Amino acid sequence: MFEITEYYGGLVKCISFEVDGGQAVIGVMAPGEYEFTSSRTGYFTVTTGVIFLMLPSHLVWKPYKPYETIIIPPDIKFKLKCTANTSYKLIYQ
Repeated sequence: MFEITEYYGGLVKCISFEVDGGQAVIGVMAPGEYEFTSSRTGYFTVTTGVIFLMLPSHLVWKPYKPYETIIIPPDIKFKLKCTANTSYKLIYQ
């Protein structure tokens, strides 16, 4: 089944579902800055817009454009921000 989750008062919305070998998430983000915690390795692909990411080991924001994938390690806090509505897919392994 599909599970719908909202974060930050509805500014980030996700639909998650099971896939072979893991979980998939399709999501959208309104302009803003957000912090999340990863529980397992995630393959985060931007589908529209530009998403800026800051991992704990970096001190600068790195932009990611459509079709670029970010591997997010497990058990970390990371920050995302965007200046326009964006969308993404996230595959957990």
